[in-house]
Formats: sequence, structure tokens, C-alpha cells
Amino acid sequence: MGIYSGEDVRIKLATALSTAILATGMLSSAPAASAASYPVSTFDVTLGNTYTRGTITWYNRSVTLTGEHKSVDQNYCRGTTAFALDAEGHEMDRQYSYVDDNACGTSKSFSFSLVVSSPGPPIVRVCLDDGALQPPITYLKCVRYGRPS
Repeated sequence: MGIYSGEDVRIKLATALSTAILATGMLSSAPAASAASYPVSTFDVTLGNTYTRGTITWYNRSVTLTGEHKSVDQNYCRGTTAFALDAEGHEMDRQYSYVDDNACGTSKSFSFSLVVSSPGPPIVRVCLDDGALQPPITYLKCVRYGRPS
């Protein structure tokens, strides 16, 4: 009739609470999709006192590079360029650190992604560059990194 006794209310609350606890338990046991579930490699391209260092996170159709590059002289800037390469070494994508992220007599952090249309890429080539504001960009030193198994 719309009026519940105290015992009926307690039973309904207990049922609702049990359902919520079970649902929460099932959700918390489900694996979460996060960057931690993707392979990560470290990279280090050092030339004299300058470098680009950081991590490559390997996703299904992209990679993200996050790191820091360093220049010791304000007249000689440094940036980072990365290339996504297929198994034969053909370029699939190329990206540069943003101009505002270039280091000139300092260290700067950067992050950017390479995107490809097919699964992979199996190889990323990371280059320490001259921090040029427009092409041609000079690659001072490059190192290739393969996707971890």
C-alpha cells in the first residue's frame, strides 16, 4: 500500500547495498586499459654535452615519445625528431618537437606522437636535431629503437 514496515525498508536497503558491493567488486577486478599495459622503451641519443632522452610508449597504431632534450649553448639549440619506420625501414610518419620546446642553452621537456595506418610501427628512429625553426633541419645523431616483444 505504499507504506513499508521498518523490516521491509531494511531488507530493501540490504539488497540494494549488496548489489552495489557486488557490482563494485566486479568492476574493480576488471583490468583497466592504461599506458602501463603497453610496452615502453627508453631512448638516449647523446652527442657531446647535448642529448635527447626519454621514453617511447608503443600503442597499436601509434607511438608517443616523451622526454627531455638539452643544449649547453644558447646559440646552438637542440630539438628532437622521430620517424616511424616499417620493417623494411620505409618512413611511415615523422614528427618534430614543437618550436617552443626546443632547448637553447637549457633543457626542455617535450611530448609528441607518431601515427600510422597499419599495425606497428616496428621501428622508431629518434634524432637529436639542430632545433631549426623550419626545414632544412639537421639531424646531428640518430638511433633506431625496435618495438619490444
